[in-house]
Amino acid sequence: MPVKVVDASALAALLFGEPEANSVAERLGDARLVAPMPLSYELAKVCLVKSRRHPELRPALTAAFRLRARLCVDDLPVDHDGAVEFAAIADLSAYDASYLWLSRQLAAELVTLDKRLSKATAASSSP
Repeated sequence: MPVKVVDASALAALLFGEPEANSVAERLGDARLVAPMPLSYELAKVCLVKSRRHPELRPALTAAFRLRARLCVDDLPVDHDGAVEFAAIADLSAYDASYLWLSRQLAAELVTLDKRLSKATAASSSP
């Protein structure tokens, strides 16, 4: 079974029924999903931002957030020193760089909807 690193943007699309959800689900397939440990905090932030923008949807958004455990994503530790190096080189946040670091350590595909992170991922994998 392949391993794929999945970030909060991709998982948020699945949890909150965003238009990209189907393409994310296809990309993930039947892979074992892994992510750096701050994932739940990032998903909580997405839920909170969406709830503030659309207070009428708060109950549904909160219910969707509670389903995150069903996605079966393994939280893995990250070498924060290595992530900081990636962040500095690629001009990423520490959170985003942790996904990139983990994907490089595992030689695994990173599934993200974040354009900046996608660009950094492509740049770091080119010779």
